[in-house]
Amino acid sequence: MENIEMQTKKWLANFVIGLNLCPFAKVPFKTDKIRYRVYEGKDEEGLALALADELLLLQAIPAATLETTLIIHPQLYTNFLDYNDFLEIADNILLQTGMAGEVQIASFHPDYQFADTAPDDRENYTNRSPFPMLHLLREASVEKAVDFYPDAEHIPLRNTEKLRAMSLEEIERLRG
Repeated sequence: MENIEMQTKKWLANFVIGLNLCPFAKVPFKTDKIRYRVYEGKDEEGLALALADELLLLQAIPAATLETTLIIHPQLYTNFLDYNDFLEIADNILLQTGMAGEVQIASFHPDYQFADTAPDDRENYTNRSPFPMLHLLREASVEKAVDFYPDAEHIPLRNTEKLRAMSLEEIERLRG
């Protein structure tokens, strides 16, 4: 479990923050306000319960103490299409816990693929992580960050252009 968390932190530091793919990630990373929840199980129900627990934890702990959570599930949904199907369940859990509108879920997977892209298109790497994971983000924090950051709506295009300028070997090396 420790190795999974360590690899995830390395990916965040070298790839996400190192390439500035998410300009909002640096502060919570540096101030240790990211919770890493590793779910080692292989069943959907267990992951659903872990997600509900983490949502309630985010609700109970102020953002000044805990900004965001990564639920890393290396044994479950290693197939991207199965993972993608689970996202609908995750959204339903947001609704059931009353956290819709307060938390959003960003998705990351080793084989992430946006619709209408080829598997090796570089833009897919913006959401490719070492393990399947769900990123729980506080809506208020996202809104605050977007208001503060100039041209936040251009981040996805800027990231795509940055990754297209890199070789796949260079991207994979940074991804870890």
